[in-house]
Amino acid sequence: MEYRRLGKSGLQVSALSFGSWVTFGKQIGESEAEKLMHLAYDAGVNFFDNAEVYARGQSEIIMGNILKKSGWQRDSFLVSSKVFWGGDKPNQKGLSRKRVVEACHAALKRLQVDYLDLYFCHRPDLNTPIEETVRAMSDLVTQGKILYWGTSEWSAQEIQAAYSAARQYNLIPPTMEQPQYNMFHRERVEVEYSRLYEDIGLGTTIWSPLASGLLTGKYNSGIAPKDSRAEIEGMGWLKEKLVGEEAKLKVEKVGILTEIASELGLSLPQLALAWVLKNPNVSTALTGASKPTQVIENMKAVLVLSKLTNEVMEAVEEVLANKPQIMIF
Repeated sequence: MEYRRLGKSGLQVSALSFGSWVTFGKQIGESEAEKLMHLAYDAGVNFFDNAEVYARGQSEIIMGNILKKSGWQRDSFLVSSKVFWGGDKPNQKGLSRKRVVEACHAALKRLQVDYLDLYFCHRPDLNTPIEETVRAMSDLVTQGKILYWGTSEWSAQEIQAAYSAARQYNLIPPTMEQPQYNMFHRERVEVEYSRLYEDIGLGTTIWSPLASGLLTGKYNSGIAPKDSRAEIEGMGWLKEKLVGEEAKLKVEKVGILTEIASELGLSLPQLALAWVLKNPNVSTALTGASKPTQVIENMKAVLVLSKLTNEVMEAVEEVLANKPQIMIF
């Protein structure tokens, strides 16, 4: 496993990490989840990602039970949660001080840990002053309930506003952002955030590096496998992206990318993950799995980075034909 600094912080995160979105509490139960987490940990993964909204809290309960009985030293792993969607009643959604603090306490209880290593604002809250959110997160750091805080799917402008508010009021600023990034989703990480990496030392914990499974090749037939996340109840919006009209051109490209991967002696997921990790601004890429074979295959991506030479990267770019252009003013 390779380890990278989370932005400009001193925290070391495994280049590949493991998340529970969609799988824990939906696709798989605790016994299966335990096998997957142990496989990931044994492969060198030290960051396990979660959120209050995943399976309505059940995902954190499952992960907490596994961590509790794992016997792993607390300083050998990182665990995260995210705050925004807690319920439908007033003060059960958003990033008010009350919401942030109470959500943190609830996550600590579900995960059965004394502190969260990473805590994310899952989405921006336009109804709460940014100073209020920043102060609440900063206070949680000061209290030792979280160690680092960040954002998820915030715009560069919103991240900069949070950072500026923290500096203005002598508070602890955000350290990381969790955006989607993969071969088909590039603009935000490669262009929008480009100044933030240097200006504020932004770290990134990438989600969906395999484009929700599109970059595994399992949807090439145009039909979602019955055991895939696209067939989970409530995931109709995702199914449309994977087997609907908008996926057809991408599926064609996936076929060509599969050939490139095969010529290199790689699987398509390994090529796609290694491609993400070639970006120096990626601190860690979150992987997910419902089967042990998927974890084993994904973890090998770290070992094949050297195969993605400049020539290979250029060949991939030719297939994708979607490289964002940085505008210079």
